[in-house]
Amino acid sequence: MKIMVIGFGRCGGRIAEEFLKFNSRKYRLNVITDCLAVDTDMVSLADLSSIKANREHRILIGAKSTRGHGTSNLSRVAADIAKEDADKVTNSIKNSRHLFEVDAFVCIGGTAGGTGSGAMPVIIQEIKQRFLGRPVYAITCLPFENEIKEERTIFNTAVCLKSVNSVADAVILIENQRYVPKDTSIEVDINSINAAIVEPFYNLLCVGEEKSAGHIGSKVLDAGDIMKTITGWTGIGYGKTVAPKGESIFGYLPNFRNKVIESRKGTLVMGEAITQLSIRCDPKDAQKALYLLSGPSSRMNMALIKDMELYLREMVPDAMLRNGDYPVGGKYFEVTVILSGLRDVARVREYYTKITKISGETTTEIKKGDDNQPTGDNIANTPIKTN
Repeated sequence: MKIMVIGFGRCGGRIAEEFLKFNSRKYRLNVITDCLAVDTDMVSLADLSSIKANREHRILIGAKSTRGHGTSNLSRVAADIAKEDADKVTNSIKNSRHLFEVDAFVCIGGTAGGTGSGAMPVIIQEIKQRFLGRPVYAITCLPFENEIKEERTIFNTAVCLKSVNSVADAVILIENQRYVPKDTSIEVDINSINAAIVEPFYNLLCVGEEKSAGHIGSKVLDAGDIMKTITGWTGIGYGKTVAPKGESIFGYLPNFRNKVIESRKGTLVMGEAITQLSIRCDPKDAQKALYLLSGPSSRMNMALIKDMELYLREMVPDAMLRNGDYPVGGKYFEVTVILSGLRDVARVREYYTKITKISGETTTEIKKGDDNQPTGDNIANTPIKTN
Protein backbone atom coordinates (compact mmCIF):
# COMPACT_ATOMS: atom_id res chain seq x y z
CA MET A 1 0.00 0.00 0.00
CA LYS A 2 1.51 3.32 -1.06
CA ILE A 3 0.76 6.39 1.01
CA MET A 4 1.55 10.09 1.10
CA VAL A 5 2.33 11.24 4.63
CA ILE A 6 1.49 14.73 5.90
CA GLY A 7 2.58 15.79 9.38
CA PHE A 8 0.94 18.70 11.20
CA GLY A 9 2.71 20.64 13.94
CA ARG A 10 5.83 19.55 15.78
CA CYS A 11 4.46 16.15 16.81
CA GLY A 12 3.10 15.32 13.36
CA GLY A 13 6.27 16.45 11.60
CA ARG A 14 8.50 14.26 13.76
CA ILE A 15 6.36 11.17 13.26
CA ALA A 16 6.17 11.86 9.52
CA GLU A 17 9.98 11.74 9.50
CA GLU A 18 9.84 8.32 11.15
CA PHE A 19 7.83 7.10 8.17
CA LEU A 20 10.63 8.32 5.92
CA LYS A 21 13.18 6.44 8.01
CA PHE A 22 11.03 3.36 7.69
CA ASN A 23 10.97 3.81 3.93
CA SER A 24 14.78 3.84 3.93
CA ARG A 25 14.85 0.72 6.07
CA LYS A 26 12.71 -1.14 3.53
CA TYR A 27 15.10 -0.23 0.76
CA ARG A 28 13.67 -2.86 -1.61
CA LEU A 29 10.24 -1.26 -1.57
CA ASN A 30 9.13 2.35 -1.87
CA VAL A 31 5.78 2.70 -0.10
CA ILE A 32 6.03 6.35 1.00
CA THR A 33 5.46 8.30 -2.21
CA ASP A 34 6.07 11.68 -0.56
CA CYS A 35 6.27 13.28 2.87
CA LEU A 36 5.16 16.81 3.81
CA ALA A 37 5.29 18.81 7.04
CA VAL A 38 2.77 21.58 7.72
CA ASP A 39 3.31 24.01 10.57
CA THR A 40 2.68 27.55 11.79
CA ASP A 41 6.08 27.57 13.52
CA MET A 42 9.11 28.01 11.27
CA VAL A 43 11.50 26.82 14.01
CA SER A 44 9.75 23.45 14.18
CA LEU A 45 9.99 23.10 10.42
CA ALA A 46 13.68 24.00 10.47
CA ASP A 47 14.30 21.38 13.16
CA LEU A 48 13.29 18.53 10.83
CA SER A 49 16.13 16.53 9.32
CA SER A 50 14.71 14.06 6.80
CA ILE A 51 11.87 15.88 5.06
CA LYS A 52 13.11 17.83 2.06
CA ALA A 53 14.03 21.39 3.00
CA ASN A 54 11.94 23.30 0.44
CA ARG A 55 8.61 25.11 0.44
CA GLU A 56 6.87 22.23 -1.30
CA HIS A 57 7.66 19.83 1.54
CA ARG A 58 8.08 22.04 4.61
CA ILE A 59 5.00 24.19 4.37
CA LEU A 60 4.66 27.25 6.60
CA ILE A 61 1.08 28.42 6.97
CA GLY A 62 -0.21 31.56 8.66
CA ALA A 63 2.98 33.55 8.14
CA LYS A 64 1.05 36.81 7.82
CA SER A 65 -0.79 36.45 11.11
CA THR A 66 1.73 34.56 13.27
CA ARG A 67 4.99 35.62 11.55
CA GLY A 68 6.09 32.03 11.80
CA HIS A 69 5.90 31.85 15.59
CA GLY A 70 3.06 29.35 16.03
CA THR A 71 -0.49 29.70 17.35
CA SER A 72 0.21 29.56 21.12
CA ASN A 73 -1.77 26.31 21.30
CA LEU A 74 -4.95 27.98 20.03
CA SER A 75 -6.64 25.42 17.79
CA ARG A 76 -9.25 27.92 16.64
CA VAL A 77 -6.52 30.22 15.30
CA ALA A 78 -4.88 27.29 13.52
CA ALA A 79 -8.20 26.27 11.94
CA ASP A 80 -8.71 29.78 10.52
CA ILE A 81 -5.14 29.82 9.21
CA ALA A 82 -5.57 26.41 7.60
CA LYS A 83 -8.71 27.56 5.82
CA GLU A 84 -6.88 30.57 4.43
CA ASP A 85 -3.69 28.71 3.41
CA ALA A 86 -5.13 25.32 2.46
CA ASP A 87 -4.09 25.85 -1.16
CA LYS A 88 -0.43 25.78 -0.12
CA VAL A 89 -0.88 22.18 1.02
CA THR A 90 -3.15 20.96 -1.77
CA ASN A 91 -0.91 22.52 -4.43
CA SER A 92 2.12 20.73 -2.98
CA ILE A 93 0.17 17.48 -3.10
CA LYS A 94 -0.90 18.15 -6.68
CA ASN A 95 2.70 18.86 -7.72
CA SER A 96 4.09 15.70 -6.11
CA ARG A 97 5.86 13.60 -8.74
CA HIS A 98 4.33 10.33 -7.56
CA LEU A 99 0.79 11.46 -6.78
CA PHE A 100 -0.62 8.97 -9.29
CA GLU A 101 0.79 6.10 -7.19
CA VAL A 102 -0.89 7.14 -3.93
CA ASP A 103 -3.43 4.66 -2.52
CA ALA A 104 -4.23 6.77 0.53
CA PHE A 105 -3.23 9.94 2.38
CA VAL A 106 -2.10 9.67 6.00
CA CYS A 107 -2.33 12.85 8.07
CA ILE A 108 -0.58 12.91 11.45
CA GLY A 109 -0.86 15.34 14.32
CA GLY A 110 -0.83 15.72 18.08
CA THR A 111 -4.15 16.68 19.62
CA ALA A 112 -2.71 18.79 22.45
CA GLY A 113 -1.11 21.57 20.39
CA GLY A 114 -2.71 24.24 18.26
CA THR A 115 -1.59 23.40 14.71
CA GLY A 116 -2.20 19.66 14.89
CA SER A 117 -5.62 19.93 16.53
CA GLY A 118 -6.86 22.94 14.56
CA ALA A 119 -5.29 22.73 11.10
CA MET A 120 -5.36 18.98 10.49
CA PRO A 121 -9.17 18.57 10.28
CA VAL A 122 -9.47 21.52 7.87
CA ILE A 123 -6.74 20.22 5.56
CA ILE A 124 -8.16 16.68 5.63
CA GLN A 125 -11.47 18.03 4.40
CA GLU A 126 -9.71 19.98 1.64
CA ILE A 127 -7.77 16.89 0.53
CA LYS A 128 -10.94 14.82 0.36
CA GLN A 129 -12.62 17.46 -1.79
CA ARG A 130 -9.65 17.97 -4.13
CA PHE A 131 -8.47 14.38 -4.52
CA LEU A 132 -11.61 12.29 -4.78
CA GLY A 133 -11.57 8.52 -4.57
CA ARG A 134 -8.60 8.15 -2.23
CA PRO A 135 -9.15 7.66 1.50
CA VAL A 136 -7.66 10.03 4.04
CA TYR A 137 -6.63 8.50 7.34
CA ALA A 138 -5.73 10.48 10.46
CA ILE A 139 -3.19 9.37 13.05
CA THR A 140 -4.00 11.33 16.19
CA CYS A 141 -1.56 11.32 19.10
CA LEU A 142 -3.26 11.88 22.46
CA PRO A 143 -1.48 13.89 25.19
CA PHE A 144 0.95 12.51 27.73
CA GLU A 145 -0.27 12.29 31.33
CA ASN A 146 1.62 15.41 32.37
CA GLU A 147 -0.20 17.42 29.68
CA ILE A 148 -3.76 16.41 30.57
CA LYS A 149 -3.90 18.75 33.57
CA GLU A 150 -4.18 21.81 31.33
CA GLU A 151 -7.66 22.89 30.26
CA ARG A 152 -6.38 24.08 26.90
CA THR A 153 -5.02 20.59 26.19
CA ILE A 154 -8.35 18.99 27.05
CA PHE A 155 -10.21 21.46 24.85
CA ASN A 156 -7.85 21.01 21.88
CA THR A 157 -7.98 17.23 22.16
CA ALA A 158 -11.76 16.97 22.44
CA VAL A 159 -12.40 19.34 19.53
CA CYS A 160 -9.71 17.70 17.39
CA LEU A 161 -11.13 14.21 17.92
CA LYS A 162 -14.64 15.40 17.16
CA SER A 163 -13.60 17.31 14.04
CA VAL A 164 -11.21 14.72 12.60
CA ASN A 165 -13.68 11.90 13.14
CA SER A 166 -16.27 13.80 11.13
CA VAL A 167 -14.05 14.27 8.06
CA ALA A 168 -11.46 11.45 7.93
CA ASP A 169 -12.17 7.96 6.62
CA ALA A 170 -10.63 6.53 9.79
CA VAL A 171 -8.94 7.84 12.93
CA ILE A 172 -6.06 5.76 14.23
CA LEU A 173 -5.81 6.62 17.91
CA ILE A 174 -2.36 6.73 19.50
CA GLU A 175 -2.22 6.99 23.29
CA ASN A 176 1.28 8.41 23.74
CA GLN A 177 1.55 7.38 27.37
CA ARG A 178 1.36 3.68 26.43
CA TYR A 179 4.76 3.98 24.76
CA VAL A 180 6.54 5.55 27.74
CA PRO A 181 8.64 3.09 29.80
CA LYS A 182 8.07 3.45 33.52
CA ASP A 183 10.45 5.69 35.48
CA THR A 184 11.79 7.22 32.26
CA SER A 185 11.97 10.81 31.05
CA ILE A 186 9.63 11.62 28.15
CA GLU A 187 12.18 14.07 26.73
CA VAL A 188 14.87 11.39 26.57
CA ASP A 189 12.62 8.83 24.91
CA ILE A 190 10.61 10.93 22.45
CA ASN A 191 12.49 9.53 19.44
CA SER A 192 12.00 5.93 20.54
CA ILE A 193 8.33 6.65 21.23
CA ASN A 194 7.84 7.98 17.70
CA ALA A 195 9.65 4.96 16.27
CA ALA A 196 7.40 2.62 18.30
CA ILE A 197 4.30 4.43 16.98
CA VAL A 198 5.37 3.88 13.36
CA GLU A 199 6.78 0.34 13.70
CA PRO A 200 3.42 -1.51 13.42
CA PHE A 201 2.94 -0.03 9.94
CA TYR A 202 6.19 -1.47 8.49
CA ASN A 203 5.11 -4.88 7.24
CA LEU A 204 1.49 -3.86 6.75
CA LEU A 205 2.39 -1.31 4.07
CA CYS A 206 4.99 -3.50 2.38
CA VAL A 207 3.19 -6.82 2.10
CA GLY A 208 0.94 -5.75 -0.79
CA GLU A 209 3.85 -4.11 -2.66
CA GLU A 210 6.22 -7.07 -2.42
CA LYS A 211 7.93 -8.03 -5.70
CA SER A 212 10.20 -10.86 -4.59
CA ALA A 213 8.60 -14.28 -5.14
CA GLY A 214 10.25 -15.64 -2.01
CA HIS A 215 8.50 -13.02 0.12
CA ILE A 216 4.98 -13.49 -1.20
CA GLY A 217 2.79 -15.42 1.21
CA SER A 218 -0.02 -17.88 0.64
CA LYS A 219 -2.55 -15.20 1.57
CA VAL A 220 -1.56 -11.66 0.64
CA LEU A 221 -3.04 -8.60 2.33
CA ASP A 222 -3.09 -5.82 -0.25
CA ALA A 223 -4.17 -2.18 -0.18
CA GLY A 224 -7.78 -3.14 -0.89
CA ASP A 225 -7.96 -5.38 2.18
CA ILE A 226 -6.53 -2.64 4.39
CA MET A 227 -8.85 0.05 3.03
CA LYS A 228 -11.89 -2.20 3.48
CA THR A 229 -10.91 -2.80 7.09
CA ILE A 230 -9.94 0.62 8.42
CA THR A 231 -12.92 2.79 9.33
CA GLY A 232 -13.95 5.04 12.22
CA TRP A 233 -12.08 4.79 15.53
CA THR A 234 -9.14 2.43 15.04
CA GLY A 235 -6.36 0.90 17.13
CA ILE A 236 -3.19 -0.77 15.87
CA GLY A 237 -1.04 -3.25 17.77
CA TYR A 238 2.25 -5.02 17.26
CA GLY A 239 3.87 -8.10 18.76
CA LYS A 240 7.26 -9.71 18.21
CA THR A 241 8.94 -12.89 19.42
CA VAL A 242 11.78 -15.18 18.41
CA ALA A 243 10.52 -17.89 16.05
CA PRO A 244 10.98 -21.46 17.34
CA LYS A 245 13.88 -23.48 16.04
CA GLY A 246 13.40 -26.50 13.80
CA GLU A 247 12.09 -27.16 10.32
CA SER A 248 8.57 -26.07 11.15
CA ILE A 249 6.60 -24.93 14.15
CA PHE A 250 4.36 -27.93 13.53
CA GLY A 251 7.13 -30.27 12.43
CA TYR A 252 7.73 -33.65 14.09
CA LEU A 253 8.49 -33.42 17.78
CA PRO A 254 8.96 -36.58 19.83
CA ASN A 255 7.28 -35.09 22.85
CA PHE A 256 3.65 -33.98 22.48
CA ARG A 257 4.00 -31.50 25.33
CA ASN A 258 6.90 -29.81 23.55
CA LYS A 259 4.81 -29.61 20.41
CA VAL A 260 2.04 -27.83 22.31
CA ILE A 261 4.53 -25.40 23.84
CA GLU A 262 6.03 -24.60 20.45
CA SER A 263 2.59 -24.10 18.85
CA ARG A 264 1.80 -21.45 21.44
CA LYS A 265 4.44 -19.11 20.02
CA GLY A 266 2.01 -17.75 17.43
CA THR A 267 -0.85 -17.15 19.85
CA LEU A 268 1.51 -15.61 22.40
CA VAL A 269 2.73 -12.99 19.94
CA MET A 270 -0.88 -12.39 18.88
CA GLY A 271 -1.77 -11.80 22.51
CA GLU A 272 1.11 -9.35 22.83
CA ALA A 273 -0.15 -7.39 19.81
CA ILE A 274 -3.62 -7.15 21.37
CA THR A 275 -2.30 -5.99 24.75
CA GLN A 276 -0.01 -3.46 23.05
CA LEU A 277 -2.77 -1.79 21.03
CA SER A 278 -2.19 1.92 20.48
CA ILE A 279 -5.38 2.73 22.40
CA ARG A 280 -7.05 0.99 25.32
CA CYS A 281 -10.30 -0.57 24.16
CA ASP A 282 -12.48 -3.65 24.44
CA PRO A 283 -11.69 -5.80 21.35
CA LYS A 284 -15.31 -6.98 21.33
CA ASP A 285 -16.32 -3.45 20.32
CA ALA A 286 -14.51 -3.80 16.97
CA GLN A 287 -16.66 -4.13 13.86
CA LYS A 288 -13.67 -5.02 11.66
CA ALA A 289 -10.31 -6.63 12.38
CA LEU A 290 -7.17 -7.58 10.50
CA TYR A 291 -3.91 -9.30 11.34
CA LEU A 292 -0.70 -9.95 9.47
CA LEU A 293 1.84 -12.60 10.46
CA SER A 294 5.41 -11.96 9.30
CA GLY A 295 8.45 -14.17 9.79
CA PRO A 296 10.66 -16.92 8.36
CA SER A 297 8.82 -19.00 5.75
CA SER A 298 10.25 -22.24 7.16
CA ARG A 299 8.44 -21.58 10.45
CA MET A 300 5.05 -20.56 9.04
CA ASN A 301 2.24 -22.68 7.67
CA MET A 302 -1.54 -22.63 7.37
CA ALA A 303 -2.03 -24.49 10.65
CA LEU A 304 -0.24 -21.74 12.55
CA ILE A 305 -2.23 -19.03 10.78
CA LYS A 306 -5.46 -20.89 11.51
CA ASP A 307 -4.59 -21.17 15.21
CA MET A 308 -3.95 -17.44 15.37
CA GLU A 309 -7.20 -16.71 13.54
CA LEU A 310 -9.17 -18.78 16.06
CA TYR A 311 -7.43 -16.97 18.91
CA LEU A 312 -8.31 -13.54 17.51
CA ARG A 313 -11.84 -14.64 16.64
CA GLU A 314 -12.49 -15.27 20.33
CA MET A 315 -11.37 -11.71 21.04
CA VAL A 316 -13.48 -10.12 18.27
CA PRO A 317 -16.49 -12.44 17.92
CA ASP A 318 -18.64 -10.05 15.88
CA ALA A 319 -15.97 -8.44 13.69
CA MET A 320 -15.37 -9.00 9.98
CA LEU A 321 -11.90 -10.57 10.06
CA ARG A 322 -9.16 -10.49 7.40
CA ASN A 323 -5.69 -11.99 7.65
CA GLY A 324 -2.52 -12.66 5.70
CA ASP A 325 1.05 -13.89 5.94
CA TYR A 326 4.33 -12.28 4.91
CA PRO A 327 7.39 -14.60 4.74
CA VAL A 328 10.13 -11.99 5.05
CA GLY A 329 12.74 -14.24 6.63
CA GLY A 330 14.74 -13.42 9.74
CA LYS A 331 14.40 -15.05 13.14
CA TYR A 332 11.29 -13.31 14.49
CA PHE A 333 7.57 -13.79 14.33
CA GLU A 334 5.92 -10.36 14.00
CA VAL A 335 2.19 -9.76 14.20
CA THR A 336 0.36 -6.56 13.30
CA VAL A 337 -3.26 -6.29 14.44
CA ILE A 338 -5.83 -3.68 13.51
CA LEU A 339 -9.14 -3.30 15.33
CA SER A 340 -11.39 -0.85 13.55
CA GLY A 341 -14.88 0.56 13.66
CA LEU A 342 -14.66 0.62 17.46
CA ARG A 343 -18.10 1.37 18.84
CA ASP A 344 -16.86 2.83 22.10
CA VAL A 345 -13.44 4.14 23.15
CA ALA A 346 -13.18 5.06 26.82
CA ARG A 347 -10.40 7.60 26.28
CA VAL A 348 -12.40 9.50 23.64
CA ARG A 349 -15.48 9.46 25.83
CA GLU A 350 -13.36 10.75 28.71
CA TYR A 351 -12.27 13.82 26.76
CA TYR A 352 -15.81 14.49 25.57
CA THR A 353 -17.02 14.34 29.16
CA LYS A 354 -14.23 16.53 30.53
CA ILE A 355 -14.85 19.29 28.00
CA THR A 356 -18.42 19.70 29.24
CA LYS A 357 -17.15 20.30 32.78
CA ILE A 358 -14.49 22.86 31.99
CA SER A 359 -15.36 26.43 32.91
CA GLY A 360 -13.85 29.67 31.68
CA GLU A 361 -12.42 30.67 28.33
CA THR A 362 -12.30 27.26 26.67
CA THR A 363 -15.98 26.36 27.11
CA THR A 364 -17.14 29.69 25.72
CA GLU A 365 -15.36 28.80 22.46
CA ILE A 366 -17.64 25.82 21.85
CA LYS A 367 -20.51 26.99 19.71
CA LYS A 368 -23.10 25.24 17.61
CA GLY A 369 -21.96 24.03 14.22
CA ASP A 370 -22.69 21.39 11.61
CA ASP A 371 -22.36 18.17 13.64
CA ASN A 372 -21.55 15.98 10.64
CA GLN A 373 -19.50 18.09 8.23
CA PRO A 374 -17.45 20.82 9.94
CA THR A 375 -16.10 23.51 7.65
CA GLY A 376 -13.20 25.91 7.98
CA ASP A 377 -15.50 28.39 9.76
CA ASN A 378 -16.79 26.04 12.44
CA ILE A 379 -14.21 23.24 12.51
CA ALA A 380 -13.08 24.24 16.00
CA ASN A 381 -16.63 24.87 17.21
CA THR A 382 -18.41 21.58 16.56
CA PRO A 383 -20.50 20.41 19.51
CA ILE A 384 -19.06 17.66 21.69
CA LYS A 385 -21.33 14.70 22.42
CA THR A 386 -20.67 12.08 25.07
CA ASN A 387 -22.71 9.31 23.48
